[in-house]
Order: sequence, then C-alpha cells, then structure tokens
Amino acid sequence: MLQLNGAWHSYLESEFKKPYFEHLDIFVRAEYGLHPCYPPFNQIFNAFDRCAFEAVKVVIIGQDPYHGEGQANGLCFSVNEGIPHPPSLKNIFKELETDMKLPYRSSGDLSSWASQGVLLLNATLSVRANQARSHQKQGWEKFTNAVIKTLSKERSDLVFLLWGSFAKNKVRFIDTEKHTVLESGHPSPLSANRGYWFGNKHFSKTNAVLKSLGKTPIQWG
Repeated sequence: MLQLNGAWHSYLESEFKKPYFEHLDIFVRAEYGLHPCYPPFNQIFNAFDRCAFEAVKVVIIGQDPYHGEGQANGLCFSVNEGIPHPPSLKNIFKELETDMKLPYRSSGDLSSWASQGVLLLNATLSVRANQARSHQKQGWEKFTNAVIKTLSKERSDLVFLLWGSFAKNKVRFIDTEKHTVLESGHPSPLSANRGYWFGNKHFSKTNAVLKSLGKTPIQWG
C-alpha cells in the first residue's frame, strides 16, 4: 500500500485507513501496472520525502504532474535535470530573475527548494502518460486537502503560495490567522501574459516573512 515516511505518516496515518484511500491505492497500482504513468512509482511521495513535516516553511500548491516522458519527479512545477523547462516553469524563473535579481536557473529540478523547507505539493500526485488530469477525482485531492489541513492545524507561521484559481480555492483549508497566504495568477502563459503573474514578487515577499519570523530565507537561485 502507498505509505508516507516519518512524521508525515504519523500525522496522516488515519487517511490511509479511509475507504477513499483504499480505492485510490488500488486505482494507482492498477494504472501503473497497465500504463506508463508519471512520476515514477517510487517518486509519487517525493514532495514529502524531500521535505520533512517539521521542516516545512513554505507550501506551493500545483495541480497535476507533468505527463510527458521523463518530466515529472514528484515535486510540483519541477522537472528532472536536463529536461526542457515547461512554459509555467519558465515564467516562474523569469519572475525569480526580476524579483530576486538572480540569473535564470539552468536546472528545472526544484529539489534544492524542497531541501530548504519548500513543500512542492501537487493536488493530484500521479498521471497517465500523455493524458493530462487522467488521475483526478480518484481520491488524490481528498488526500492532499488533508495534508493542507494538517499543516494548517499542526504547524504555525507557514507561508502558502497560491497561484491561480485552483490553488486559491485551497485557502479554505488554511487558518489565515496562523499562516501567511500570498495569492496571484498562475504562471502559465495564458495567465502570465494577461498580467496576473509577473510582478507578484512572491519570492522576495516569502523571504521577508521568513526573516521577520527569525527563519532562514530560501535560496531560490
């Protein structure tokens, strides 16, 4: 059965015993057995493996893993080393350039962010190859909503970055009295080119919040 490690397992153990997750576990194993799916099975929980529960400082919420070969590595918006940057990731790095005065990142692998306490959480954690949104509404959303609720309840002073309407809808699971929520348009070209993404300065704003809380800022470069 799909399982988490460390404190993540302790806090979310009850979810794995619910009927929806039993259905999800059967569905995911069947999909990976019958079709090429992404990310690789052993990286489905990579966001949690790379960022321990007690280490989380920032949460970025994505929607669906990339569905092209070799792209997805279990971290939202991230791609494996050497893979061309998808449009949304390009716009993230462009905003990072102007906001933080950093050179454009050559690597699209965001593992370095995760290791500093950025939980890169997709709402749906798997997908069938070349079929966007094919694993939605099978239970992943219930599980990742529970992750957000648990972080909101059990932790304090986190920064949640909600990009686009899908992510913004998750604000209902976040105690905004305890946590900082920064919202903007999605970095996809459709939204970004309409002026809803560029200039949000979320990277410098996040670091300002972390510094004010006495936490080490994120090295975004």
